[in-house]
Amino acid sequence: MNKSPHHHSPSLGGGQGEVSFLSSFQNPKVKQFIALQQKSSERRKERLFVVEGLREIGHCLDAGYQPHTIFYCPEILGETPLPTFPGETNVYKVSPSVYAKMAYRESTEGILAEIHAKQITLDDLRLPPQPLIMVLEKVEKPGNLGAVLRSADAAHVDAVIVCDPLTDLYNPNLIRSSIGAIFTVPCVACSSEECIAFLKQNGIAILTAQLQDSNLYYDTDMRRATAIVMGTESTGLTQQWRQAADAHIRIPMLGRLDSLNVSVSAAILLFEAVRQRGA
Repeated sequence: MNKSPHHHSPSLGGGQGEVSFLSSFQNPKVKQFIALQQKSSERRKERLFVVEGLREIGHCLDAGYQPHTIFYCPEILGETPLPTFPGETNVYKVSPSVYAKMAYRESTEGILAEIHAKQITLDDLRLPPQPLIMVLEKVEKPGNLGAVLRSADAAHVDAVIVCDPLTDLYNPNLIRSSIGAIFTVPCVACSSEECIAFLKQNGIAILTAQLQDSNLYYDTDMRRATAIVMGTESTGLTQQWRQAADAHIRIPMLGRLDSLNVSVSAAILLFEAVRQRGA
C-alpha cells in the first residue's frame, strides 16, 4: 500500500533543515508570491518571477536560473520527489487551501517557485555563423508570445527578440503557454531600433512577414543568416521594419480571411527555414 502523502518527506537538496509550514493567506510570503504573479511592476522591483509546475521549474533550473523560494503542498505533491535546490533556497510547506490561493492554474503538481530574474541583452547572444532568429514587434498577448516560443524551441531557433514589448517576458501566462520554452530559447527584449542595428551589424538578413509588396515565403532563401520578423495580427509591422527589410515574405491565404494567428504564422515560416536548411 502507498504511504500517505502526509508522511512524504521530499529531498530538498542543499542541506535544508526543518521546513516551515504556511497555513495563512495573510502570511507576507504568500502575499508577495501573489503580487509577483499579478503585477509586472512587482516583478521588476523585486527582480523575481513566478514559475509553477515540475516541468517548467525543471527547464528553468536547467537553464541556470537561481531559485529564491520554493513552496510545495505535500497533499498534492504526493510521492513525487522535489528537484534538488541550492542550499540558500528558502523552502516552505503550504496547506492545500493556501496552495489553491497561490497557484495561478490547476494541475501544477503541488510546487511553486520564486526565481531570480535574468536580464539577457543583445550583447549576451552567442550566435552560430548562420543563425535563425525570430523577431516579434509589439505582440501584446502573452499566450501568443508563449506559443511562438514553443515553435521557436521546436525549430531550434538561435534567439527570439521581442521588440517594444507590451508584456514582460516573465508574465505567468507567457511562461505557462510556452511550457517552459522561455527558458530553453535565448529571449531578449529591446527596442526595434536596437534590434535593426544589431541585425545589420551582424549581417543577418531581415525577412518581414507582410501581405503587401511581398513574395511567397517558400521562394525566399532562408539558409543564410536570417531573422524572420512578425508584427501584431491587427496592425502588422511598423514602417521602420518594412523599410529595414531585405525581403518581404507572405503566406498564401486561399480563403476569405487575410491573416493567421501570429503563432501559427511563425511556426509555418520557421519550419520552412528548417526545411531549407536540411534539418
